[in-house]
Amino acid sequence: MNILENFLSADEEQEIVSAIHMAEKNTSGEIRVHIEKNTDEPIDVRAKHVFHALKMDNTKLENGVLIYIAIENKKFGIYGDKGIHKIVTHSFWDNTRDVMQEYFEAGAFKTGIIEGIKNASEALKKHFPWDVNDRDELSNEISKGKL
Repeated sequence: MNILENFLSADEEQEIVSAIHMAEKNTSGEIRVHIEKNTDEPIDVRAKHVFHALKMDNTKLENGVLIYIAIENKKFGIYGDKGIHKIVTHSFWDNTRDVMQEYFEAGAFKTGIIEGIKNASEALKKHFPWDVNDRDELSNEISKGKL
């Protein structure tokens, strides 16, 4: 059994992609989800590396947010680009993490990810509202595997 491919069903993945799409209708911010089997790095360091590998640091307003999950490590991290990070408080990221953690502990991974997306999008919407000239700068698809 491939743990990476079986972590979420195809339908669950599509629900997550739809949640990202809906969240980005209200903000110029960009949200991505990346899932890996495991990591040897501290989770915050790995999330930052994946963020840059996915070129999420190339958005116009530096307002990308990555939700990174290492399945076998049973850990996840949330990494925000410079634009969003300097606006929101550290407690915002803690709150998003705590919301997700509660669902993850119950085995509701899809719901936890979607709730994390919704929580992150609230800050993005507040500080980086959608504008008529906005365009989707990054893919909404879930990325998987080592980068």
